[in-house]
Amino acid sequence: MSIQRFQAPEPAVLVLEDGSRHPGHAYGARGTTLGEVVFATAMTGYQETITDPSYAGQIVLQTAPHIGNTGMNGEDHESRRIWVSGYVVRDPSRIVSSWRADHSLEDALVRDGIVGISGVDTRAVTRVLRSAGSMRGGVFSGDAAALADDEQLRIVREAPEMSGQNLSADVSVPAAEVTPAVGEKIGNLAILDLGVKQATVNNLAARGFEVHVLPQSITFADVQAVDPVAVFYSNGPGDPAASDRHVALLREVLDAGLPFFGICFGNQLFGRALGFGTYKLPFGHRGINQPVLDKTTGRVEITAHNHGFAVDAPIEGVVDSPNGYGRVEVSHVGLNDDVVEGLRALDIPAFSVQYHPEAAAGPHDANYLFDRFRDLVIATQETTQNA
Repeated sequence: MSIQRFQAPEPAVLVLEDGSRHPGHAYGARGTTLGEVVFATAMTGYQETITDPSYAGQIVLQTAPHIGNTGMNGEDHESRRIWVSGYVVRDPSRIVSSWRADHSLEDALVRDGIVGISGVDTRAVTRVLRSAGSMRGGVFSGDAAALADDEQLRIVREAPEMSGQNLSADVSVPAAEVTPAVGEKIGNLAILDLGVKQATVNNLAARGFEVHVLPQSITFADVQAVDPVAVFYSNGPGDPAASDRHVALLREVLDAGLPFFGICFGNQLFGRALGFGTYKLPFGHRGINQPVLDKTTGRVEITAHNHGFAVDAPIEGVVDSPNGYGRVEVSHVGLNDDVVEGLRALDIPAFSVQYHPEAAAGPHDANYLFDRFRDLVIATQETTQNA
């Protein structure tokens, strides 16, 4: 009879730029990783979270204590790889309990080289981030766990801050990708890929668009070459104030009268194109349980969020676009903190929201926005034909 010997977990530590240290156990790949430490409040959907390109450059802390019980599968990825810079959990599942799973969460982290940490008091870290705001941090495991405390802190404090970073080139597709329309085709849709999720592409194709996912480096001539009936700006990571080129491209789209829909990062760039500013939120919105008021319908929706920046625009009333695009109103408002969660232009065919209507994983309260976009495109086509 063989005796299994207990193997002590390998040490790891999460270090925040304020100097606080949160010890735990090595999880995923070993080594050092740096990024902006943020917390996500979703209790499910961790596979969709870590494969969301919007999390590039961020160390994601899950507030739900038990993570990994359903493992990972080949169907629920939102992009071609895991994008989080690091991963922090309290109690990773020791076994996988889903018939759909083909490997464990930790196996996926190791495969994609994602350094993580488990056994951390995630409630305590979340309270720090809620009070002081998101901050730079680092996870150190393997040989890096033995570095002196002051050396680890120095490494963290020398890492770049999220403000001022343009990360679009890191996450965008290198070449155009086309998804055929499902059912009757409305026309070609040009998506500027700033970190688009697969569920977004699927939802737009299901509305009758032939979806052309285009690299973030394209010009307006490249957009025109697609012969689009509309343009879509996706979600994505980084600071919208560092994306002047994408704002300029969007202004060419609006000047041409093409219908436009933007989500998340696309909402922030739409706000800038209209002439509004953007700013960094203290700790952002990340999770699938954020209440938003749709001012058009008066309905409160529970929505999926992942953003650390927001548009600075008047919440009440109708205002003139500072850049000359006519009347604009804030269409959606976050009920937790009155953050602008959507914009609607009244004189051009364009609108945006700050959250994820594709909601992978859940909820689906805002899925109607894809229908609203389809209806806007069809109405614009009819108006053009009758002119």
